[in-house]
Amino acid sequence: MLTIDTEQEDDGRWIAEITALPGVMAYGSTEAEARQRAAALAFRVIAERLEHGEPVPEEARSLFALA
Repeated sequence: MLTIDTEQEDDGRWIAEITALPGVMAYGSTEAEARQRAAALAFRVIAERLEHGEPVPEEARSLFALA
């Protein structure tokens, strides 16, 4: 499972970051919005890595089960 860390900026915006996927961070006007945007971006990054044969963080490997 990937962890989403959030923090409120001085200007009131929220930032959400997934440290297991460098560069995956997103802003939102609410904490929930920032989390949703970061999660969506994380799925895009994971898909891109899978398509190019790049490593996926251990925490993300449990998203899929072998049949």
